[in-house]
Amino acid sequence: MGPPASSGFYVSRAVALLLAGLAAALLLALAVLASLYGHCARVPPSELRDRGAPAAAPSLPGQQEPTAQPSPTPEPDVAATRRNRRPPGPWDQLRLPPWLVPLHYELELWPRLRPGDLSASALRFAGRVNITVRCTAATARLLLHSLFLDCESAEVRGPLSPDAGDASAGRVSVVERWFAVDMQYLVLELGDALQPGRLYELRLGFSGAVSQDTREGLFLNLYTDQGERRALLASQMEPTFARNVFPCFDEPALKATFNITIIHHPRYVALSNMPKLSQSEKEDVNGSKWTVTTFHTTPHMPTYLAAFVICDYEHISRIERGKEIRIWARKDAIADGNADFALNITGPIFSFILEGIYIIALPTFDNRAMENWGLLTFDESLLLLQPNDKLTEKKIMIFYIVSHEIGHQWFGNLVTMNWWNNIWLNEGFASYFEFGIINHFNPKLPRNEIFFSNILHGVLREDHALVSRAVSMKVESFTETNEINELFDLFTYNKGASLARMLASFLNEKIFISALKSYLETFSYSNAEQDDLWRHFQMAIDHQSKILLPTTVKSIMDSWTQQSGFPVITLNVSTGVMKQEPFYLGKVKNQTLLAHNDTWIIPILWIKNGTTQSLVWLDKSSKVFPEMQVSDSDHDWVILNLNVTGYYRVNYDKLGWKKLNQQLEKDPKAIPVIHRLQLVDDAFSLSKNDYIEIETALDLTKYLAEEDEIIVWHAVLMNLVTRDLVSDVNNHDIYPLLKKYLLKRLISIWNTYSAIIRENVTALQEDYLALISLEKVFGTACWLGLEDCLQLSRELFRNWMNHPENEIPNPIKNVILCYGIALGNDKEWDFLLKIYNNNTKEEERIQLAYAMSCSKDPWILNRYMDYAITVSPFTFNETNVIEAVAASEVGRYVAKDFLINNWQAVSERYGTQSLVTLLYVIGRTISTDSQILELQQFCSNMLEEHQRLTVQAKLQTIKNENLKNKERSARIVAWLRKNT
Repeated sequence: MGPPASSGFYVSRAVALLLAGLAAALLLALAVLASLYGHCARVPPSELRDRGAPAAAPSLPGQQEPTAQPSPTPEPDVAATRRNRRPPGPWDQLRLPPWLVPLHYELELWPRLRPGDLSASALRFAGRVNITVRCTAATARLLLHSLFLDCESAEVRGPLSPDAGDASAGRVSVVERWFAVDMQYLVLELGDALQPGRLYELRLGFSGAVSQDTREGLFLNLYTDQGERRALLASQMEPTFARNVFPCFDEPALKATFNITIIHHPRYVALSNMPKLSQSEKEDVNGSKWTVTTFHTTPHMPTYLAAFVICDYEHISRIERGKEIRIWARKDAIADGNADFALNITGPIFSFILEGIYIIALPTFDNRAMENWGLLTFDESLLLLQPNDKLTEKKIMIFYIVSHEIGHQWFGNLVTMNWWNNIWLNEGFASYFEFGIINHFNPKLPRNEIFFSNILHGVLREDHALVSRAVSMKVESFTETNEINELFDLFTYNKGASLARMLASFLNEKIFISALKSYLETFSYSNAEQDDLWRHFQMAIDHQSKILLPTTVKSIMDSWTQQSGFPVITLNVSTGVMKQEPFYLGKVKNQTLLAHNDTWIIPILWIKNGTTQSLVWLDKSSKVFPEMQVSDSDHDWVILNLNVTGYYRVNYDKLGWKKLNQQLEKDPKAIPVIHRLQLVDDAFSLSKNDYIEIETALDLTKYLAEEDEIIVWHAVLMNLVTRDLVSDVNNHDIYPLLKKYLLKRLISIWNTYSAIIRENVTALQEDYLALISLEKVFGTACWLGLEDCLQLSRELFRNWMNHPENEIPNPIKNVILCYGIALGNDKEWDFLLKIYNNNTKEEERIQLAYAMSCSKDPWILNRYMDYAITVSPFTFNETNVIEAVAASEVGRYVAKDFLINNWQAVSERYGTQSLVTLLYVIGRTISTDSQILELQQFCSNMLEEHQRLTVQAKLQTIKNENLKNKERSARIVAWLRKNT
């Protein structure tokens, strides 16, 4: 059967009107740039499941424990042993051969899930798929993707007649079918070759098992609603998990239309990419009745955007510009109004490509959120908001994540990258545009500071590490499917967004929008390469004369996307000489960064004495800019990287840093907040990695008594008061000096925010930067022994103990819980344990579990760890309790002794995870040679050979780090003595 005609489920005037709306949306989005995708970075999918040893099936309360879920057994002719006798062929390649192009899928899926039944049979599904394909080269061998599926039947019909459909089509015999397991192919060997240019239909019957992993395929969720334990099924196809659900051509460039039918229990509702077309009833062989739900035809889309949910949910809805938006969630959540906020924000920011949009909140979804066309899936913690939940950053976080997934309507859904090596075109631009959208509706949000804190800071910290990679990679560098799954990382999201923001910064808004509009219009419902995007930007540049670039857009951007790492720029303000070099960890080259050419084409936006200057370019290793020289005047200073839109760090010569420090001490407000934030972060990072002396970074903190921006304080304290320092009992030299130095500077910002906490805490609900900064500021104040902080902790904790309805303000809840336990005794600890045992919310249980590790009493900490491994199955891995204890000042040695004394029991119960915990604890407790000798003795007596080697490597790393940290600490102590 040929592909159906367009069924009218697109925007009524097609792509032209869509893009007109898109241009307006881009203008809206480009009003500002900044965001939160450190949090939204997608969790990397798991490795392929071992079907030989499946996990035990879950059970509902009151239900007999089911038998183990059976593994699908391939038919004899597709057994894995057969593949070993196959000669090398296209089934050994990661990419599909180009012989067939899919045009349309007719997919029917029948999961056997029933209410209250989690038996092995209920956690299986069957289906059939008819795929209309065009043959592009004569072939008698067909390859398509299939993984963990039984192929029940296979038939090839055709060639098809465009007029008569498949009514008069013949059949091509399938001589053999077999699986190429390594590359996840189903191979059909045919009796005759297919003819180029002709249409055929592949008809496949299949069955499979529901996954327990929420990151792949058709998966199970268990949850409680209306007092009952319930189950639902949902799907996650990106990047390569559609093949786990139905045989398909599972590559992003192979777009097709889909007609989807789902057969499900009548109590459930079925959702998919498109609105429901029809519904009917059928009986199975046992006479049980099932509901058949058929959906409208989808647009052309890749397999990874196909989506299904089968659930017992309710929804709320609204009509926005004639199109319906529905939010689906647990019935309790709908009744409590928890979906209202998401519904209210979605309407104004959504640009409709389809007739409407469904958004569903899943109880557990490790991928956090997914942009399936027409059916967006979210972990409910990232979508639902309790009406009284005002004092958290969650409201902004929901806005960001919804905006990100909606950004995919254009970048990813409408225009899709040609293959996964350029997934950053999807995720990077969606992450970038989420800022523009939210800042349009929240113009008071400080967009540059938020982007820096939530996106740029995190990826700059990681991009010089051993895991660094280019955002755009060569297709040939991929040899296994798992390598695709690993692309959903900090570099794809955060670095991709940062590069998009940098590109926008050296172009004006008109050019940027014009280029994107042209790009999206050209490749609508199709695919594009990175070079296609650069070509459309170049076309926009060539049609104007205002913006002049030193070379082509492609040359500029390739220097950033096709090599890993980033540059550090050093400006000598005496001579105007600027140079660039790769930023290395410890200023020592690592092997992952040796491949690039050490040169980027760098846009330099800059300010001098508070005035914005003209854009310049550093397109070679060094260059002279006489205009950047400064005089002897106290008012003459230069800052590079205006608004921190460039993806690089900035260093200055000693005079340059001295000038900036003088300005901060004289009038810090003359330097914008974003640049005070930048100066602190760059200076401490540069000093940690030996580009400048630690004293240079410390000098920048002298002015802090005049600093009233809490986000700047947050950056200072994150760099200066590290977790290692807080938990180090050997910090007796530095602690009293740091206490004296910081407290007299911290008191002003403390007084401001402690008064708000005591008198008008609701005033914080719109202050996003305060919400993300307060925990560090308050935690440091208490650690430094500020009596007012300790007293506030006692007050809030005891008030909560006596009146649980008086909740602790969320931004400082971790601090108050921790110090409430640290300043208390077993009474407070037992109270928290009771709260923990009665709490069903995962996030809150983990928060409480960590707070219980803050006790100063060794006997309580030992009881806690013993309780964790013998009595209560803690929701987060029990060995993490030991890690949490080891993170505290008192607990680090208590945890080490407990682990050594109970190693056998811990090792037997937790296996390899116990070694991970051991390494963590060692890293937090070992600082002397005698301690190293003690651990070496333990390793010899208790560990296996491979474990000993791992621990020995860790011990050597610790020795090297200790030496460097001692030198650094000594210099900090000397500086503090001089400046306190």
